[in-house]
Amino acid sequence: MITGKNYIGNNLSSRGNKTYKTFNPLLNIENEHIYTEATSEEINNAVDLAIEAFKTYRTYSGKQKAVFLNTIADEILDLDDELIKTYCSETGLPEGRAKGERGRTIGQLRSFAELVAEGSWVEASIDTAIPDREPAPKPNLRKMSIPLGPVVVFGASNFPLAYSTAGGDTAAALTAGCPVIVKSHPMHAGTGELVASAIVKAAQKTGMPKGIFSNLNSSGIEVGEQLVKHHGVKAVGFTGSIRGGRALYDLAAQRDEPIPVFAEMGSINPVVMLPEALQNRNESLAKTYASSITLGTGQFCTNPGLILGIKGEELSAFIQNLSNEIVKIEPSCMLHPNIIDAYENNKQKAITQQNISVVADYDSDVKTNYARQTVTTVKGEIFLNNPTLHQEVFGPYSIVVQCEDANQLEQIITKLEGQLTGTLIAENEEALKYSKIVSALQNRVGRLIYNGVPTGVEVCPSMTHGGPYPASTDSRFTAVGIHSIKRWVRPFSFQDWPNALLPEELKNENPLGIIRLVNGKQTSEKI
Repeated sequence: MITGKNYIGNNLSSRGNKTYKTFNPLLNIENEHIYTEATSEEINNAVDLAIEAFKTYRTYSGKQKAVFLNTIADEILDLDDELIKTYCSETGLPEGRAKGERGRTIGQLRSFAELVAEGSWVEASIDTAIPDREPAPKPNLRKMSIPLGPVVVFGASNFPLAYSTAGGDTAAALTAGCPVIVKSHPMHAGTGELVASAIVKAAQKTGMPKGIFSNLNSSGIEVGEQLVKHHGVKAVGFTGSIRGGRALYDLAAQRDEPIPVFAEMGSINPVVMLPEALQNRNESLAKTYASSITLGTGQFCTNPGLILGIKGEELSAFIQNLSNEIVKIEPSCMLHPNIIDAYENNKQKAITQQNISVVADYDSDVKTNYARQTVTTVKGEIFLNNPTLHQEVFGPYSIVVQCEDANQLEQIITKLEGQLTGTLIAENEEALKYSKIVSALQNRVGRLIYNGVPTGVEVCPSMTHGGPYPASTDSRFTAVGIHSIKRWVRPFSFQDWPNALLPEELKNENPLGIIRLVNGKQTSEKI
């Protein structure tokens, strides 16, 4: 049941007088529930509880945490239709998308449960002592990953489940041993509260410490700013705009004790289409990319917002085919009036730049909050010298850049900002001829796709969802998959500690049976 209140640990609270409602973009009306924004007192209480919870939660076994994570998944499933209906009413997205995202959220939680139950994720490393080594004795050193402390997670506007309250950041942080405080996204506060209730219920059922999780309502930026500045918070997870992520990053850096902000921000996901591939598959590629650009009304961080090719008959034909195909697709609803307003404003800013041509623009009547898809094209030299055209237009928009030759294509890629993905559309032998293009792409992105589309992020250990700034604030980490846990831990070494006083992961007997690096060799054997 939705109350509109904040979860401060296990307790519901609404001490403030600032309230707001969510919005149904499909019906173009406000939803009925009223939400109360968290006060400074409630923020401090949530962080204080998280600090206390961390003292004990960090010592919980992997099996205990696995039970907690699996129970969260079970409780989310028990929300059933209420969650799905609330999700749809706050996003305008269809039921199939809601259920698919719920499935992804459940899958993430269960994969982390499996990871922490097995235990080798701590990357235990042991170098035993050599007391008679000359000229100096070698100490006994043992290293493992330990949790950072309380983590703040910001809910994402475009993924109310998979990147929000119980999404990847929260699941990874809880797995690592970190309490989580979620700053709920105001566009889907009801979805957030329902999922928060599932997490709290799971925490109570499995005996987790009070304060292991809190969920705070916020209609603006004030709650988030206070959380990032709070001395008790040790790390931040964010998915959203470059402007928002950078603001949080700067706030965290200005603290007396700076903390990491792991932000996944904007990306235009360059797609390079080589001539031979266009010659052989022009029409099919146009259909595929028309669908990819408009998928989810273009509201994915992996939307193909930039298509690069070498000027010629093949690229000209592709531009025409893409234009024909994309206007055949019925427009769909965006997440919120604010988002469609931003889309229209950013699109207008792009299409009014000098020497840019609009080649496809859905010009029929559309319902309120429905986005018209648009494709533009420009010469390589113009794109290279106009940074405005490099910026993300969040929605069903893409720009096709016609490069003079392979050298200019490489130059453009080299000067792009960091991106989440890059895609190469090529024939196999053709790809070998353009190895410099491949190398240039690899240097600017976190994931390189071959003959596919960037939309769609598989949740598995081999997935990298991140990239050079501003795709993310730290390109060494992924925001998706079990390895995203590495954002919420730090390496820690014990030197010359008695075996009996060491954590289970580092004891000679290896009671957990995990894989460890012992004197340079991977093994699960005892020492």
